[in-house]
Amino acid sequence: MATAFGKILLITGNAEFLADRTRRQALKAVTGEHPECQIAESSASGLQPGELAGLTSPSLFSDVSALVLTDLQDLPEAAQGELLAYAAEPSPDIAVVLVHGGGNKGKGLLDKLRKVGSVSEVKLEQPKYERDHARWVYTEIRDLGARIDEEAATLLVASVGQDLRALAGAADQLVANLERGAEISASLVRQYFGGRADVRGYEIADAAIGGRINVALEQARWAETAKVAPVLITAAFASGLRSLAKLSGVPQGMRDNEVAAHIGAPPFKIRSMRQQLRFWEQDGLARAIEAVAQADLDVKGGAADPGFAIERMVLQVAAARRRD
Repeated sequence: MATAFGKILLITGNAEFLADRTRRQALKAVTGEHPECQIAESSASGLQPGELAGLTSPSLFSDVSALVLTDLQDLPEAAQGELLAYAAEPSPDIAVVLVHGGGNKGKGLLDKLRKVGSVSEVKLEQPKYERDHARWVYTEIRDLGARIDEEAATLLVASVGQDLRALAGAADQLVANLERGAEISASLVRQYFGGRADVRGYEIADAAIGGRINVALEQARWAETAKVAPVLITAAFASGLRSLAKLSGVPQGMRDNEVAAHIGAPPFKIRSMRQQLRFWEQDGLARAIEAVAQADLDVKGGAADPGFAIERMVLQVAAARRRD
């Protein structure tokens, strides 16, 4: 079994939840190998010259020890040489975990560490688009021993939001109620999370953009009764219309996967969006986006009747759609 001692794990990237989880997993492996291991944690930002030597010295209470150094991007220049010198000749009795919060700060130090044989790096970047979050959910659930299809993964993101910690918790909850290897369907996601406010917002937007005005109005009234924040609904409309506008400008001949990458939407949504776009023209999209922007201003500005502002937006968006 590979040992963590005498090595350095470098965790980089702006995904704070993933970095924290990776750090905890690394320390679990360390204590699993040596339960008596003494662990020291420190922020790199305050390290003074010579202090790193003390942190990487043998422990008086254990034959082995571990050091977690966070905020590596803030490591003072005076201490950087000491860290590089240690990395070149790490102690065989010490496991070191370095955590860099992402960005360009401290890039020079990272580049030098990456060239050292004792250093292994785990890069953890925050997903950017909805489809990237859905792909992350797919991988997370696969690692938990279950399966999920693209539609269900995308619905889970819409239901829970794009916070990875919340998504990981939702994935755990879903998998805990299934037999190993079972598949999570969209209907199961709706069963557990279908009442979430942001899902209702996207359902209203999809109905209005798709010309199902009666459904959109019914859902909007339900949302008002359920005290769904109006800004979630305007945000859903804005997202849906912006994606349609991007789709309208995509060159002919691009495959769905390429289009999805271009506009930041899941591939399975592209097909339904193409159907929606058949009933939209550029001036209609412009009018609809303007109506949503006005409704967003109204509800954020404390409109006397936000429910009226939302219903008016639904009607204006539906009216901007081409009839034939």
